[in-house]
Amino acid sequence: VVFAKLSTDESPEVAVRYGISAIPTLLFFKKGKPVDQIIGAMPKSEIKRWIERRL
Repeated sequence: VVFAKLSTDESPEVAVRYGISAIPTLLFFKKGKPVDQIIGAMPKSEIKRWIERRL
């Protein structure tokens, strides 16, 4: 699993490309393509379960 952080202020074109309209937004990619996203803050335990279900 690779994690990356992006500033939408510094890279607005990426935010537009992936439809990011709120922060925080987490995108999950498989084979280079986005397959799921969550918008808004979540507890660490929920984020962990969300990731594990998508692996």
